[in-house]
Amino acid sequence: MLAVCCLSMFLVGLDTTIVNVGLPAIGRGLDVDTRGLEWVVDAYTLVLAGLLISSGALADRFGRRRVFQCGLAVFGMASLLCALAPSAGALVAGRALQGVGASMLSPVALAIVVNAMPDPKERARAIGVWASVFGLSMAAGPLTGGALLAGLDWRALFWINAPVIVAALLLSAVFVPESRAERARRLDLPGQLLLAVALAVAVGVLIEGPRIGWSSPAALAGYAGAAAATAGFVWVESRRREPLMDLRLFGRPAFSGAVVGAVAVFVALNMTLLLNTLYLQHTRGWTPLAAGAASLPLAVGATVCAPWSGRMVGRTGPRLPLLLAGGFLTAGGLCLVRLTPHTSVFLLLGALSLIGIGFGFANAPITNTAVNGLPLARAGVAGAITSTARQLGSALGIALAGGLVAAAGPAELAEASRPGWILVAVCGVLLLAVARASQPTKTKAVSDQRSWGLLGAWGRGNSGS
Repeated sequence: MLAVCCLSMFLVGLDTTIVNVGLPAIGRGLDVDTRGLEWVVDAYTLVLAGLLISSGALADRFGRRRVFQCGLAVFGMASLLCALAPSAGALVAGRALQGVGASMLSPVALAIVVNAMPDPKERARAIGVWASVFGLSMAAGPLTGGALLAGLDWRALFWINAPVIVAALLLSAVFVPESRAERARRLDLPGQLLLAVALAVAVGVLIEGPRIGWSSPAALAGYAGAAAATAGFVWVESRRREPLMDLRLFGRPAFSGAVVGAVAVFVALNMTLLLNTLYLQHTRGWTPLAAGAASLPLAVGATVCAPWSGRMVGRTGPRLPLLLAGGFLTAGGLCLVRLTPHTSVFLLLGALSLIGIGFGFANAPITNTAVNGLPLARAGVAGAITSTARQLGSALGIALAGGLVAAAGPAELAEASRPGWILVAVCGVLLLAVARASQPTKTKAVSDQRSWGLLGAWGRGNSGS
């Protein structure tokens, strides 16, 4: 069952980053500029982030395996649409539909893992395995994409999903039992709409800001719209009996820190992948395969350290791996703050290795911190919120990186990307701060458990969301 869940997460993670190394080829094939290419990536992550929690609620109501398999089917059809897309608009639409399918996979897979393993140490190790596969898929996306582009065109980046989809559908039918919540939550349509609007407008302004001007009327309208949607979301959620996002969770410093950490880690990862891809292909003139191979140290670091991090969390708690994650991310970003067109390849690969190690150490403690001290009925909700934060971080990382280099030519791209590497280091510093709030005292944990027990009968059965 863990293997099936990990296979689905591999698919979700792979399609978050496999497109990165193919962006120059997609741009040439469909005549798309850098800003349009940002939408090719973010259309997927934005829809995924916006629908994660509602998809979990649907799984509670209609059955987790059924929704899981439906997500696989939607993802497969969307991949075919992307592979056959005749224009940039069609590709963006296909990527958005991929996000719909992926939203039905991520929260259900995590809920299955969390609820199938009630022992905290066993669950921490399982989350470490899950994080390892997810980290491997995201970090290996550029390498896989580069290998496909070496002999095929960019459409192969989407055709590759077909065998994985078929295998996951067959295995889920055999190994994943059907289950539902004892009492499924109602769908929160107003909250869902406001969340989607807030995410889309905020990231849209970041992507289009360099083109329309940061102080233009359109940009000002975007700021106002994002703020209004966010305020409306908070107002609606605080007044619903069964909200889309339980805002009371944010009253726990450890949980709030985990959400901030999830955003920071994925901002750093996606900024690294996009800046590295554009730098190597545009400035250094490397092929897609060579640029993808350059991400191998990042993938190795993430893959090796994620299960190690899970074991550390099971033995000593999340603080130490979070400190290691923050330290390595900070060091990796600082290595490239003086990037030039002639920077040593060894320095570049070393920095990517440090960032990969930091990413590998981060995922398991962030997820464990989010669900630690909560009853299982709330663990799925907490996991879904942190998954949403990860995808929001992915979208922000792409938007910020693209905004930095959108107007830069090959010769200026290295210097234009320097603020991005500073931001990667800042994300590492944020993780160091999160580590302080990651391990509540025993008294506090017991108190929280009692508080949540009193809050609760209505929350029972929401583990899939």
